[in-house]
Amino acid sequence: GLRDRLFPWHMLERQVMVTGKAERLSTLEVVRYFHSRPRDSQIGAWVSKQSSRISARGILESKFLELKQKFQQGEVPLPSFWGGFRVSIEQMEFWQGGEHRLHDRFLYQRDDGAWKIDRLAP
Repeated sequence: GLRDRLFPWHMLERQVMVTGKAERLSTLEVVRYFHSRPRDSQIGAWVSKQSSRISARGILESKFLELKQKFQQGEVPLPSFWGGFRVSIEQMEFWQGGEHRLHDRFLYQRDDGAWKIDRLAP
């Protein structure tokens, strides 16, 4: 289904809202992308599961060196916990705060492969 993501920059009085469809990549796409990355980035993927808590950066660095040694021969295998998503953007709204609440808003929507742009009232 459709997913929204809001990227606010409050200090600049700006934000972008992106709406799109997210789908999990196939195993083949994940494998191809993983092996297209630099070797050290492939090893880095093994070092930790993204967003897991760690007590110190040194843990990452020593684990990286350990795995670099382990994977020095042959191809670096794909970690079972590694994957990705493709987001097909359907629309984006750009908002710029304005004086007297006269904000600028622009809506970009996909329309037969092109982008249709509308100005919206604040």
